[in-house]
Amino acid sequence: MSQAQKDRLMRDLHSVVAEAEGLLRATAGHVGEGASELREKVQASLDRAKHNLADLQDAAVEKAKAAGRATDAYVHDKPWQAIGLAAGVGVLLGMLISRR
Repeated sequence: MSQAQKDRLMRDLHSVVAEAEGLLRATAGHVGEGASELREKVQASLDRAKHNLADLQDAAVEKAKAAGRATDAYVHDKPWQAIGLAAGVGVLLGMLISRR
């Protein structure tokens, strides 16, 4: 996820919260045309935030799949290096666990 995407998501979420708070204040005592307009704005903000979250989720899933494919290719191309790396990580973890 890029920094621009994170910033856009945060702006959208802040906008949703601000509009939801405005909706709560506006509808606390009455229901009128202003409340309806505010509800529409809140719904539009929620829809936009949901769309952005779905896009970010799709991008994250795609990156995870690509990382899995790259790992699979590396293990198939260099099995002994992968075994050595796994053994090294296992030794380090074992040392860290035994220190407790």
